Amino acid sequence: MTSLPAAADVVVVGGGVIGTSSAFHLAEAGVDTCLVERDQLASGSTSRAAGCIRAQFSDPLNIAIGSRSIDAFTRFGERPGAEIDLHQVGYLFLLDRPDDVTAFETSVALQNELGVPSRFVDLDEVRELCPLAGLAGVLAATYCPLDGHASPEAVVQGYAAGARSHGASVLTGCAVTGIGVDGGGAIREVETLLGTIRTGTVVCAAGVWSPDIGRSVGVELPLEPFLREVGFTGPTGGLPDRIPLTVDFSSGFYFHREGPGLLFGMADPEQLPGLDARGDPAWLEKVMVVAERRLPSLLDMGIAGGWKGYYEVTPDHNALVGESRDVSRFLYATGFSGHGFLQGPAVGEIVRDLVLGREPFIDVSPLSAERFAHAATRPEHNVI
Repeated sequence: MTSLPAAADVVVVGGGVIGTSSAFHLAEAGVDTCLVERDQLASGSTSRAAGCIRAQFSDPLNIAIGSRSIDAFTRFGERPGAEIDLHQVGYLFLLDRPDDVTAFETSVALQNELGVPSRFVDLDEVRELCPLAGLAGVLAATYCPLDGHASPEAVVQGYAAGARSHGASVLTGCAVTGIGVDGGGAIREVETLLGTIRTGTVVCAAGVWSPDIGRSVGVELPLEPFLREVGFTGPTGGLPDRIPLTVDFSSGFYFHREGPGLLFGMADPEQLPGLDARGDPAWLEKVMVVAERRLPSLLDMGIAGGWKGYYEVTPDHNALVGESRDVSRFLYATGFSGHGFLQGPAVGEIVRDLVLGREPFIDVSPLSAERFAHAATRPEHNVI
């Protein structure tokens, strides 16, 4: 086990994809970095993620973040150097409401302008791309071949190993118990169960636990935890080799191939926030109602199991990335609506540049915690 360093230039709190990506990019840039994780790496929201990656969004900022991350995922075997079970099978959005079709026409035009090769596909091509999909009531569909899915745990382990190879300390079972701040509002140390680390910079990437970390230094991070559920089938014969990650946009129901079976999920719009919130016992019944229209064969495959996980959600369903105005050198980073996995590589770069005083590859001021007086939810952030 790595021993607790007496000091580090930067302490990253949280061992999920955002935290390990941040630690890797900082260490690679020569920054003395220590990552601390209260449990095991990827034991929080990352381990419950469906592993989805995409660049199909409706605004330039998230298109840029998604595209940057996809590029990093495709090069992951070279940098940091790990196999992540990447499958670029594409994202297939099924649209059954006229307003959504209109909105996606605008979004696809913007995506194409920014270099993302998304396009509308007719229903005959949808049947070729995804023979499993039920198309009752579908008016249109979009597809981007760059999108797909990968293994969240493998990505985290790859970034952690890369961070270590560049000299970073990565400690598990090391919960943060406090952050010391001097009289001028500057961070001076991080207190953990294993001891104290002197530091002048903290990156908070603790997911649903980030608000507690922020409050320890008087910073309010507007995040709420929401329970999400995912299911999977057992081995299923006759599945196509390539199945796009297919999303019924109006319900949020999605599925993709996972080994010899399928993985599927759907957010429950009636789910209440909170780490003590319980899932609806009727969740699977709700899923099956949608599956009758969008994945009829699921009814015959049988459900082998599933899992539940808590995901951080901001009021506008966007990411939260920036630096506190109140406490010097307290930075925060999280993905949007439990989608930190697909944004992890790019957010790690952004954190590195903010720490080093560089200009990130995009203007991230719209992702600061101060934006909520005028922010609006983007609907495609509510689906996987």
